[in-house]
Amino acid sequence: MEKTIIAAVADNLAIGRDNSLLWHLSEDLKFFKRTTSGYPVIMGRRTFESIGRPLPHRLNIVVSHDFRAEGTVTAGSLEEAFSIAGKYFSEQGMSDGKCFIIGGGQIYRDAMEYADTLLITHVKATIDDADTFFPEIDSRIWEMTECSETFTDAESGYSYEFVTYRRRQR
Repeated sequence: MEKTIIAAVADNLAIGRDNSLLWHLSEDLKFFKRTTSGYPVIMGRRTFESIGRPLPHRLNIVVSHDFRAEGTVTAGSLEEAFSIAGKYFSEQGMSDGKCFIIGGGQIYRDAMEYADTLLITHVKATIDDADTFFPEIDSRIWEMTECSETFTDAESGYSYEFVTYRRRQR
């Protein structure tokens, strides 16, 4: 099963503040929805709480030891979350599939060793008062394989690019 991390990340690796996203980029949100729909999404409890509901058309797996919410499956670890995602594919009659790790900061840090692909929206900004950060993307481990043109969000004024990284040989 392919494991893909998907995130929007500022130049200083900032991804959040006070359990909220730092920006509202309409095209990034559309990309996220289009990319993850139909697949399992794996997140931490705080990320689920910040979203406030299960994401539709996705198996919502929350990594937590003591969390329960309608419309979600709880896993005690990332490894268990990956196992649940794998069982989902076999129950659907699919031989293989992919899952998406959608945050937050600690889940991203823990998932980096398992991930095959990173789908990063690089937001051209530095957020000084952020309190949650994405791990550094080590070029010895990750190779940039695709990069979009630079777009600018009309509402926020932030510029951004969609970038795909693939893990170099293990």
